This record gives sequence, C-alpha cells and structure tokens, in this order.
Amino acid sequence: MAEETQQTEEQVAETAETAVEEKKVGKVDAWFGITKSGSTYKTEIVAGLTTFMAMVYILMVNAGMFQHVIGGEDPYGAAYIATAIGAIVGTMLMALYAKMPLAQASGMGINAFIVYTLVLGGTGLTYANCMVFTLLDGVIFVVLTTTGLRQKIFAAIPAGVRHAIPVGIGLFIAFIGMQNAGIVVDSSTLVTFVSFNVLSSTNSFMTYNAGTVGGMLPALVAILGVIAIAIMTKKNVKGAILWGILGTAVVFYILAGIATACGSEGAVAFFESISLSNPFNAFAAWGKDSVGKVFTEGFDFAAYLGVEGNNAGTLVVLIITTALSLCMIDMFDTIGTLYGACSKGNLLDENGAPIRMNQMMLSDAVATCAGAIAGTSTVTTFVESSSGVAAGGKTGFTALVTAICFIVAMFLSPIAQLIPSCATATALIWVGVLMMTSVVKVDWTDAAEAIVAFLTFIVMVLGYSISKGIGIGIITYIIVMVCTGKIKEVSIPTWVIGVIFLATFILT
Repeated sequence: MAEETQQTEEQVAETAETAVEEKKVGKVDAWFGITKSGSTYKTEIVAGLTTFMAMVYILMVNAGMFQHVIGGEDPYGAAYIATAIGAIVGTMLMALYAKMPLAQASGMGINAFIVYTLVLGGTGLTYANCMVFTLLDGVIFVVLTTTGLRQKIFAAIPAGVRHAIPVGIGLFIAFIGMQNAGIVVDSSTLVTFVSFNVLSSTNSFMTYNAGTVGGMLPALVAILGVIAIAIMTKKNVKGAILWGILGTAVVFYILAGIATACGSEGAVAFFESISLSNPFNAFAAWGKDSVGKVFTEGFDFAAYLGVEGNNAGTLVVLIITTALSLCMIDMFDTIGTLYGACSKGNLLDENGAPIRMNQMMLSDAVATCAGAIAGTSTVTTFVESSSGVAAGGKTGFTALVTAICFIVAMFLSPIAQLIPSCATATALIWVGVLMMTSVVKVDWTDAAEAIVAFLTFIVMVLGYSISKGIGIGIITYIIVMVCTGKIKEVSIPTWVIGVIFLATFILT
C-alpha cells in the first residue's frame, strides 16, 4: 500500500512537472507566434539550422579579409570573433525584437570595400578609422528609422524596381553559390562554366590553394546537391534544403577521400589543412586587437593626414561621403533583402511591404553600431536568410536558432570550417530558383517598366551589388518618366533618392 502511495505521488509530481513544461512551451509559442503563423517548432528549428548552414561561411570569409588589416599575433582569430559577435547581436535582435525569421552578419561587398579600398588602397586610413565610418553608418541608419524617413524611402521605390528586387536577389545569391562551388570560374570572358572534360590534362578533379577547394569535384557535388534538393522538394520532404546541405557535405568528403586514395595532390592538401586549434586564443586576440578600437584609435587620423594632398578639408568630405555611402549601401541592401525574403515567405502586409519592417530596420541599424564596436564591418540582413524562409521559417524562433548556432560556432571556430562551401552553395542556388517566381509580376509588355526591372536585377547580378541595382533602377525610372511626359508622377522622395544615388555613383 505504501509503495502504491509512493508511485501515485511520483506520478502526480511527474504530471505536474510535465504541465509546467507544456506551460513554458506554450509561452514560447505565444511569444514568437509559432502556431499562429502556421509553423511548428520542428520547422522553425530546421529553418534556423538551414539559414546558419547557408551563411556560416561569412565567419571564415570576413576573417580572411580583415586579417590583412587588424594586426596583432592572431588577426584572423580576432576578426573571426568580431564577425561572430556582430552576427549574434544582429540575429538576436531579429529574433527577440523584430520576431522575424531573418539573420544578420557582416555584409559581403562592404567588407571588401573597407579592406581593399579604404585601408589597403593607399588612402592612409586605418582599420580603426573605418570602424568610425561604420559606426556613423549605423547611427545615421538609426535616425532614419526612428524618425520615419525610412518608410518614405521605401514608399518612393517604383513598382518596377520592387518587382525586380526578389528576382535580382535570387540571381545574385545563386551567382554567389555558383562561385563558391566553382561552377562558374574566372576567364577571359569574366566568367565561364567550369570544364568537366576528363580527357583534358589541364583539368583537375580536385585542387586546394590557400583555403579554396577547386576543380571538378566541388562543382559536380554542388550541382548534384541542388538537383537532390529539387527532388526532395518535389516529394514534399521536410527540411529538403538542410538535408541537401548535409548530404552534399557527406558526398564531398567521401569523394575527396577516394581522391586521396587515388593520389590526388589537391585532396591530400585539403585533408592536411584540417586542424583543430584552441578557440580561446581567438578571444584573446579579439580583446587585444579588435574590440573597442573604434573609440581608442578610431579618431586618430594622423596616418591619413600624413599622405600628400590630404588635409582637414578632404578628411571632412571623406567622412561625410564614406559614412553616407556605407549607409546608402546598408539601407538599400537591407530593404532589398527584406522585401525579397519576406515576399518568398508570404510575410508581407496588405500594401506589399514586409511586416514589422520598422523593427527589422532598427535591428539592422543597431547591429551595425554593435558590429563597429566589436570590430567588424557593417552588419546587415543576409540574403542567405531566404534559404531559411524557403525551408519554412516564419517567426523569430528561426532567427533564435540561427543565433544560438553562431554562439556555438564562436567557440568551435575550427569545426565551422569543416562545412565545405560547395555544400552551402546548394542552398544559395536553390533559393535563386525559388525567387525567380517574382519575375511574372513585372509587366514585360510595358517598355518603361520592363527596362526599369531588367536593369535593376541585371546590375544586381553582374554589378555584384543589390544597392547599385536598386540605384540604377530608380535613376532609370526617373529618366523614363521625364522623357515620356510623366514627370509629375515622380514623387519628391523618389527624386531625392535618385539624386543621392547619382551622387554616390559619381563620387565613390
């Protein structure tokens, strides 16, 4: 009898504990609106993992760039941690403040501009100086968002440009994926399709040089991975993109292992390059050489003023134009990405604008400020977030999962590098496929809208810049409207944006 009583008490306690857990889960669900949005925990987790897998490359790529300008004993480690901090702060803001399934990290393009043009381009500017420009970019962005000017800017974007943005972003990230996998490579025609000619003595099955895997293997594996994702999607397999990434990675390592056994020098070099170092060394380097440099060294422009021809006047012009340029790039990259990703996930309001736009833009702006303090370039919403949205992510829980992954990756920096770029490239290419559906929204029978839309997305892809594509589209729209006698239909905000973009193209 005593045993039965004890069992009953244990069952009651277990039931009470389960009820508490369910209540906690219910609160999380209510906070993020998971069930309300038609999603599930499993879907959100898979989407978050997919987004992380698609954009984790930024940790290595950004660190690889900034290691040339930070200085110190371990500049790569310092840049790696700075990049991770920026991604964590930005993505957490998206998760907990904006409650949207998008992730943030240091934007591609802007990082190259800062490293190779501003610092290494002979201007005399230092890494810390450029963090000041980045901080100003974030502050300006915060002001534009909190004052409501951002909404007017978004409303000023012509319909042809808005319709072209998702298409342009889809092609843009698919192009990035093809580059990462080596499907398209440099040539006399700027880019060309990789050769699979096994009879050619110049073609290699696998090459490895300075951290980059090339040859036929990564390109072949990536193409097969995209096809596998399409097949799984056709069969309604949940998490098809994530399984595509993981499956592609497994196939890559199997084939690379076979290539090693067959004596491939590239495969041997690749496996020899894999090492597991102490991740805490990177934290020490970050604390010493990166974080807070914007305040301790950022306002010292002695090196710039020491260059012949530079003076206080040119410095003021440089600060204003560079900060505004970074802000314009950041803002329109973000607007373009938000519109493209949200349109794919049915996350638009009745006016066709992304829901909770203000919260997302403010999250982006604050993250840029935090990133500058941490020591990394402009933090922006990543186009690769579209992969998570395509995998079913609808709420901030997706972003929370992605942020947690970045926290883990921060302590496991060597392991993050084990995911081959050809595997993450499959997600980028597939998202490009999905986002092409927006092309039907353009009225191709209207020559005016057609040229605006076409130039918008073709410049995004071939010009390798989302913001420049939007800028060219808006300028083209204004010219077309003026020349067709419809100048009165061009709003004042559209004129202002067009002039700013024109000035940006001319002066930077």
